Amino acid sequence: MMFAYEKHLPPVLQIPDLIIKEGEYTALIGPNGCGKTTLIRHFNALLLPSAGGVWIDDLNTREARNLVEIRRRVGMIFQNPDNQIVGMSVEEDVAFGPGNLGLPSAEVGRRVKEALAMVGLTGLETQPPYTLSGGQKQLLALAGLLAMDPKFIILDEPTSSLDPAARQKVLSLLQNLRQQGIGIVHITHDMDEASRADRVLVLDQGKLAADGSPAAILTRVEWLKALGLAPTQVTELMWKLRQRGETMATNILALDEAVNEISGLLERLRASSNGGLPGKAGRSV
Repeated sequence: MMFAYEKHLPPVLQIPDLIIKEGEYTALIGPNGCGKTTLIRHFNALLLPSAGGVWIDDLNTREARNLVEIRRRVGMIFQNPDNQIVGMSVEEDVAFGPGNLGLPSAEVGRRVKEALAMVGLTGLETQPPYTLSGGQKQLLALAGLLAMDPKFIILDEPTSSLDPAARQKVLSLLQNLRQQGIGIVHITHDMDEASRADRVLVLDQGKLAADGSPAAILTRVEWLKALGLAPTQVTELMWKLRQRGETMATNILALDEAVNEISGLLERLRASSNGGLPGKAGRSV
């Protein structure tokens, strides 16, 4: 698939083959301006490729007759949830999508109730959306998508403007949705968020630079830094200890693994300072 904003301009995306699996949590990372948002806009036909094609299951995004179903199957959440709120109340906003599908009112009501329960907004049905916090608005946007019964949810830096508590709520919800079989594609600049994914895609200058597990991608500290990306604090600590000459595993993302690795290092240092006898008193380290 290739995309250029104008025919006379060079392409901003050149992705030869990319398959996103249902039920898979994919983190999409890369430097600013590399094409991440442009790519995800192809997933629900907000943009159409200049060459090649994009299919959602067996539906070609180029065919206008497929658009309603494509956008039901692939929900998208942008960085600012205010841009997606259309209802005068929380309940009305969530009901907007399924109502446009022509579903019976009883089915719309059921979906709204279930979606609000999933995101933890039950009890706020009559509240105007503008009174919600930033985190609640992001959860409301998610509820609106869930009421459409999507197969995939695409998110463009959904936590960038949230406080730590709201951020954790959104990330926990994404993990729950993944466990329910919904595919997640999550653009983020936060490598701790990316480490939660099953798969990490790296874009650079409109091309797919890497595709692999978080452990395989996010532990390439020098490479990430060269792209202008900051590795996780845990991974960078392991890398810095290795740079100092310590024997350390650097393919570590989780805090508990780092604790075990550092504990092993301290034991080795104690043993070395005690002349190779771990139980012997010696200098502190």
